[in-house]
Amino acid sequence: MKLFCALTTLAVTAALAGVNPQLREVKRVYILAMTASMDQFLASQLAKAGIFEVVTDPKKADAIITDRVGESFETKLDDLYPPPTPPKPVAPKPAADTPSDSAKSDAPKIVTRADALAGVDLTGVAHPTSMGRGKGNIFIVSRGTRSVLWSIYEPPKNNTSRELTKTAERVVKHLQEDLTEKKPAE
Repeated sequence: MKLFCALTTLAVTAALAGVNPQLREVKRVYILAMTASMDQFLASQLAKAGIFEVVTDPKKADAIITDRVGESFETKLDDLYPPPTPPKPVAPKPAADTPSDSAKSDAPKIVTRADALAGVDLTGVAHPTSMGRGKGNIFIVSRGTRSVLWSIYEPPKNNTSRELTKTAERVVKHLQEDLTEKKPAE
């Protein structure tokens, strides 16, 4: 019974909080290029509202703002934040009394077609993902965990600068509301 009460309290607290706690830790964001230059309008509105510091150096960012997620986004993250290179394994030194090993190393290595194409996808089939395809999606993604911390679907009616400004204002307003501490009703 105590476990049920604890889980119920936790669920109610999470529902009232409504926002990923990691989002509250974000201080600096880097905005990737977006459709219709929405990144420029969002940067302007975020800087104006002062929610996050918008940085132009991705290495200084805690999170990334983007309008699409999926393989292309993951590739972009790998370009911006390359994983550390693993240390080269140390090969054991061959024993001096085995001349047959040195003879083997002098022989040219034959690379077969199968070896050269190992791991290459030759089907020609793209690996589609439905995430982030719709215009109007905005995602805030943690740089460290690469998990989506916040998202919204707020499509602009058209691509005029006036409409893109209004859309960016609405996105920032929703973000501010989600970050504002909500007190539970008693």
